[in-house]
Amino acid sequence: MLNGEITAADRKKRKWAVTISNATIPPVMAVLTFALINYSLSNGLSFVALTFLTTLFAAIVPFGILIVWARRTNVHDMDVPKRTDRNHPLLLAAVSYLVGTAVLLIIRAPLLSTVVMFGYFAGTFFLFFVNLRWKISIHTMGIAGPTTVLIFVFGYWGALLGLLLPPVIWSRVYLQKHTVSQALAGAAVGFLLTAFALWLVLAYGPLYVLP
Repeated sequence: MLNGEITAADRKKRKWAVTISNATIPPVMAVLTFALINYSLSNGLSFVALTFLTTLFAAIVPFGILIVWARRTNVHDMDVPKRTDRNHPLLLAAVSYLVGTAVLLIIRAPLLSTVVMFGYFAGTFFLFFVNLRWKISIHTMGIAGPTTVLIFVFGYWGALLGLLLPPVIWSRVYLQKHTVSQALAGAAVGFLLTAFALWLVLAYGPLYVLP
């Protein structure tokens, strides 16, 4: 920016930052993650049905809550930049993930899909309490968590999703939605909570398949 004027380079950077942020919103990452997991665990109609349920509870309902809340509070920025405005959407999204977990348990869905859905609940519920004092990045949390899951399922290939983390951190900081520490904290929380959930899969998976 020169003499207070926005240059063409500034506009181009902002356009890229907005594009990256919009393309990597947590619901989109959730749909991608569950679709890949479900595909590795099921096929045919079971894959379609399972992916419909995970998309409903992990993406459609939470995103719908965000849209309704943004309109109700006259917040036109879907990022909901004000920390205190995030409390209700986070809590309601957590409820959606918890209901989704219950549904997956009832239909005896694959353990990994169920645990990942519960991980979304636990992460969002944890984020709700963190948000009471400090705003961390849901975007980076929504990249780090799924990356951890995909590495668990597909090995090194799953790490490809993690390549999105640096540009996402840059975009959130550039758009002044978060500080560097808030962006990095979101990534750390996403990784740690997901790693714990996957440990549960390894530790208690055999019990889940018992009649």
